Amino acid sequence: MLNIDLSGKKYLVMGVANKRSLGWAIADQLRAAGADLAFTYQAERLRDDLEKLTADQPGTLLYQADVTNEEELEQAFAGLEESWGTLDGIVHAIAFAPREAMEGRYIDTTREHWLTAFEISAYSLVAVAKRAEPLLNEGAGIVTLTYYAAEKVVPKYNVMAIAKSALEASVRYLAYELGKKGVRVNAVSAGPARTVAARSIPGFTTLYKQFADVAPLGRHITHEEVGQLGLFLLSPMASGITGEVVYVDAGYHAMGMEIPA
Repeated sequence: MLNIDLSGKKYLVMGVANKRSLGWAIADQLRAAGADLAFTYQAERLRDDLEKLTADQPGTLLYQADVTNEEELEQAFAGLEESWGTLDGIVHAIAFAPREAMEGRYIDTTREHWLTAFEISAYSLVAVAKRAEPLLNEGAGIVTLTYYAAEKVVPKYNVMAIAKSALEASVRYLAYELGKKGVRVNAVSAGPARTVAARSIPGFTTLYKQFADVAPLGRHITHEEVGQLGLFLLSPMASGITGEVVYVDAGYHAMGMEIPA
């Protein structure tokens, strides 16, 4: 683990579904570094799972906040302000696109599916940052999760890839605007990992099997590696880094093609 001490720092983590979530991997590293954590969950049915995950973390705050519901977002940040007053960082690990939009051709994406993917996967970062801005301390950080399909074609990722492109552009614009307050905004672009969300992507199993053959390190990434990068970007050690998409993908994004030895 990185030698980072975040004792007394307060972070909000959004989008954790279970212990295999990449958001949880970052949260686990933040907790190990001494940070106080708060979590949001999308619906009441998910609260029990989050309570079980955080049962050994006294003082953890939980808020219901469906990012498509303005009132719930307002209430969550009002609750944070009342409980903590300020924030030192946010983990935004929220993304969704209807499965039907990823099974067929991208050209057949419906308006409804497009708007759903963009609202939840991209606009939500803007909505969260807007409400968090008054609470963020100088030197605070925001980290979101993206994927290589934002810049290169990954068949079947479809509208989610376009939403991730918008998310990465938002990272740059938010970094520009919040930088005046000393707040940093970055994205972690992780290689394919075995999560519930990833397994819902058509063709993921094939992609996962081929990944290690192409990546320069010749292996898959681990949840811990994603968590450590998130921890670094949210810590004072990354005080000069903002507006970046930082890869943790065993070097896969650097490759143009694989030529047999």
